Amino acid sequence: MNLLARYLLMAGALTVAASALAADAPPEPPKVNVPPPPPIPADDESVPEPDISISQREDATATEYRINGRLYMIKVKPKVGPEYYLVDDRGDGNMIRRDAIDSGFRVPRWVIKRF
Repeated sequence: MNLLARYLLMAGALTVAASALAADAPPEPPKVNVPPPPPIPADDESVPEPDISISQREDATATEYRINGRLYMIKVKPKVGPEYYLVDDRGDGNMIRRDAIDSGFRVPRWVIKRF
């Protein structure tokens, strides 16, 4: 069998296989009319501004952050040393010390392949 005959035979087999796959394709699902989401208000009244109070002591400055009267974070800046935060993560009133407000999540930046 020569080369041209082999190519024609393979092209015919691929055509038959493609038509068989097209016949088995599932029908498209019916389109559902979904209403658009409600518009976002122009002035963002849903996010309250925190009440901030600063208290100065002889050894540190404490900045308290409250929303609706509930204390959720204290930023402490000592006269000597780095600042740290006391954060109420669970909303139960127990403060946890954090050296930064960073969550610690880092996106991997590995280079797999350059083009």
